Amino acid sequence: MKHCCLPFLALLCLSVPAFADQPLQAWIDVAPAGSVLRLPPGTYSGPAVIGKALTVDGGGRAVIDGGGRGTVITVRADHVTLRGLTLRNSGNSHDALDGGLMAEGNHLLIEDNVIEDVLFGISLHRSDGSTLRGNRIRSRDEELADRGDGLRLWYSTGNLIAGNDIARIRDITVSNASRNRFVDNTVRDSRRALNLLFAHRTLVENNRFEHNATGVVALNSDGLLIRGNRITHAMDPSGAGVALKETSAALVQNNQIIHCAHGIMADSPMHPLNRIVFIDNLIAHNVTGVYFYGAKGGHMAIGNSFRSNLWPVMVIGDGDPMNDVWWGNDWDIYEGFDLDGDGIGDRPHELFAFADRIWMETPAARFFRNSPLLELLDFLERLAPFSAPSLILRDPAPRMRPLR
Repeated sequence: MKHCCLPFLALLCLSVPAFADQPLQAWIDVAPAGSVLRLPPGTYSGPAVIGKALTVDGGGRAVIDGGGRGTVITVRADHVTLRGLTLRNSGNSHDALDGGLMAEGNHLLIEDNVIEDVLFGISLHRSDGSTLRGNRIRSRDEELADRGDGLRLWYSTGNLIAGNDIARIRDITVSNASRNRFVDNTVRDSRRALNLLFAHRTLVENNRFEHNATGVVALNSDGLLIRGNRITHAMDPSGAGVALKETSAALVQNNQIIHCAHGIMADSPMHPLNRIVFIDNLIAHNVTGVYFYGAKGGHMAIGNSFRSNLWPVMVIGDGDPMNDVWWGNDWDIYEGFDLDGDGIGDRPHELFAFADRIWMETPAARFFRNSPLLELLDFLERLAPFSAPSLILRDPAPRMRPLR
């Protein structure tokens, strides 16, 4: 008789209006596997663990409060959907990755949730084929380095992260996780908008990264496609719109990189055949438009537009800068004409370093860059060079009409 009453009690629990701070775990435990648990409006207490296929729908009016302990919801099953929930008040342990959601299942759908006043936002650990869509994520109001990651992907493959609003976090970290897609997200007021570590074949498309210390940082991540993003105001002294290190076979295309310390910063690829290609980007109002270090070649810059950068290109290190390929870029400092009207300058664009070599080769002297003394030395060097200037780049076919 007791067993016959269990289904009735479960249905009764699913239909009774919520009272303050009911334990969410009790609601999860009575819901059958594969069912839809629609939570009535109210506040529920966590932490809670989901260990079966289940859809939990809060309708935008259910709040799960972690009580300042651990992670608010942990998912340990495949085919789980969390929708329309507010997750808040996690624990505060970086070691335990306390946060709003820890997901350890495959084929999950996490959409239209609000995650706030938590240390970490959403962590995917060994989660494949999941979708995170339309979520609003905020960390704690702490110093930048003391916050947690808004999103954290670890050994997770083939996930879609789309249309999320993320702000005031530490980083989005993707570690040992390949073939993930970041599309149409907004990340602002954080440290690193996207931190890729051994994150091969990641797609970063149509995102807006604003007022972060750095935009996209990639380390040992090959086969990246960074396309159609708007990256602005990354003005940390060591920051960049896009920074690539020990990364090969990357395509950076059709991005707007505006008002950053460095627009694009990259070393040479590990193998010269695995080119890093920059095509049709707008690089404007940066301290340095493009900064290549290592000077061993392997870069191709085609059809980019350089506008109002304090210094358009800087190349530092051993090797020959002429190993890089420049073609068809629009240079606002180009000193030439287009007499035949074909849209291509009649002579190549060449960029030389005169007195600029002082601060390029001596980091301690960069403080004096653009000072009256160095400007005077640069003028005298151009007027009557004491030694042959260094050729930084040569674009044989500079474009006369800007890309945008």
